[in-house]
Amino acid sequence: MKAAIIAAALYVLHQDVWFWRDARPLVFGALPIGLFYHVAHTLASALFLWVLVRSRWPSHLEGTDRPPAPRQPRWDGVAGAPTGGLPGDVPPR
Repeated sequence: MKAAIIAAALYVLHQDVWFWRDARPLVFGALPIGLFYHVAHTLASALFLWVLVRSRWPSHLEGTDRPPAPRQPRWDGVAGAPTGGLPGDVPPR
């Protein structure tokens, strides 16, 4: 419930009608206040979504219940095996 309220607040705050008509004051001496507001809003939204994914991601989608992938055989030192490259590569003549 709290996440839905934060998401709704971020949605409402995205509509910044208070900075439409004036570019002043300048933030850091060059950045218009409306652009700075959108940068701050974007960072806040990204942080909220990161926290939301970290806290609500379903654990069954992680894939940790699968067995590990089989290991590839090593060809080093095997008689008749190609030297270097992948198994099955033809050695240079």
